[in-house]
Amino acid sequence: MSVATAASKDITRSSGLMALGTIASRATGFLRIIVIAAALGLGGPGNQLADTYAIASVFPHIIYELLLGGVLTSVVVPVLVKSARDDGDEGTSFAQALLSMVASALITLTLVAVVFAPFLLRLYSKATGAAFDLQVTFLRFFLPQIILYGVGAAIGAVLNTRGRFGPPMFAPVLNNLVVIATFAVFLLMPGPDAPDVGTISSAQIAVLAVGTTLGVVVMTAALLPALRASGFRWRWRFDWRHAGLRTAARLAGWVFAYVVVNQIGYAIVVRLAQRADDRFTVYFNAFQLFQLPHAIVTVSVITALLPLMSRHAVDGNLALLRGELSRGLRISLTLVVPAAVTYLVLARPIAVLLFAHGRSDRADAVLLGQVLMGFSVGLACFTAFQLQLRGFYAMRDTKTPALINIAVNAVMIGVDLVLFTVLEDEARLVGLAVGYAASYAAGIVISSAVLRRRLGGIDGAVVMRLVVRVVLAAALAAAPAYVMSRLVQQVVGTGAIGSGFAVLLGVLTLGTAYLLIAQRLRVRELDELRRVVGARFAR
Repeated sequence: MSVATAASKDITRSSGLMALGTIASRATGFLRIIVIAAALGLGGPGNQLADTYAIASVFPHIIYELLLGGVLTSVVVPVLVKSARDDGDEGTSFAQALLSMVASALITLTLVAVVFAPFLLRLYSKATGAAFDLQVTFLRFFLPQIILYGVGAAIGAVLNTRGRFGPPMFAPVLNNLVVIATFAVFLLMPGPDAPDVGTISSAQIAVLAVGTTLGVVVMTAALLPALRASGFRWRWRFDWRHAGLRTAARLAGWVFAYVVVNQIGYAIVVRLAQRADDRFTVYFNAFQLFQLPHAIVTVSVITALLPLMSRHAVDGNLALLRGELSRGLRISLTLVVPAAVTYLVLARPIAVLLFAHGRSDRADAVLLGQVLMGFSVGLACFTAFQLQLRGFYAMRDTKTPALINIAVNAVMIGVDLVLFTVLEDEARLVGLAVGYAASYAAGIVISSAVLRRRLGGIDGAVVMRLVVRVVLAAALAAAPAYVMSRLVQQVVGTGAIGSGFAVLLGVLTLGTAYLLIAQRLRVRELDELRRVVGARFAR
């Protein structure tokens, strides 16, 4: 067996393990979303609490990504790989210096963010009065999460370069379970049946604020035993002149530009979503659903693929890098395309099943399903774009992705503003999702053209043949699935129970039909996936 073949098998096995971890993480994550929606609702007129909590809770992610998140997920792994190969201590001193730098920088920056929380929040929130005051309170409790996200991501990068992919994928399960327990306590606490920003009690605020951050504490702490088991010992090391840190700092400038552009676009979307009848929570939850197939399939492939592609880039073997990138694209699209079609066919019953509970009624859930459909048309392009970016990062090129991202966000903002102007009321939320999808269609066209020149080709013909086959198979499978779901809803009803049966039978129908049709169309990637799944469950 060749080295490349063995490495490819390792990637597939690692991706399978991470996919299992991601499935567990996302399953508990969606239970978390369901519980939060049942407790707080999906926003809209007369319910400011949902958007107040949602915007405050997502803000630490925004600040973390702006400060360091993009660097840790794109630049650090290739630099760690090079350090492990070139340094006499297998990169241990660099990893120690990296973790020390991340922790020190984020502690300092978080303290500054806590002080200036109201000013930072104004960039994204249009809330006023009691709603804004509550957002600031939540935010000051949530901001320490920035430190935990950064340290956790750095530990995850070290574990990935040491071949330990599972713990970072399973750790979020603990976070989700803590938050679910937090909201269970919140629902059982004495107080108004439908609390809002003016009626929520101090005790209820404390439970939500402390419990949400406690989940991130547990998630990060869970990585420490795995780090120790890998043979790594974290010692504070302030060697700021280490060559690896200088390389990471040089590459980080363009990553920072990439993230800044993303956050400008995101700030505009958040503002527009709030102007659409305070429906940011609907947009946010639809986006979480949209990302599920990408998170389960592509993130697992990316995480396993990036260290190997980085080694090929360090060795100057662009042919092997190109082959692994093509393989990652084909495996991901084989599953992501039918997932996108599933959303297009079953988005409404999926949303009703998950969200038409507690303070969220069926009309809110149907709107969320429509927004999900808008996102779904861009799922395949979003997935392919994220994979191709890792090709640039493996070559330690952060400038090109940053420049491409300017075009991506320009398209998104342009389409969003046009659709927000021509559409009315809640349809504007669907327009925002369509703008997001359109931006990644533009992005994949640009990134493919650039990578083709850099790598001497990207196996475009092979990938496109695969895309044609899986799109055809998914489209043919969609028809009986749609008919099945409609028949079920006519018999059982369109409420949560009827939607549940519609989703179950619709997914089974579409999945079975897709596998049968894809097999007839000779989609070989399914055979590889089947072998991996069979081998994993045979253990």
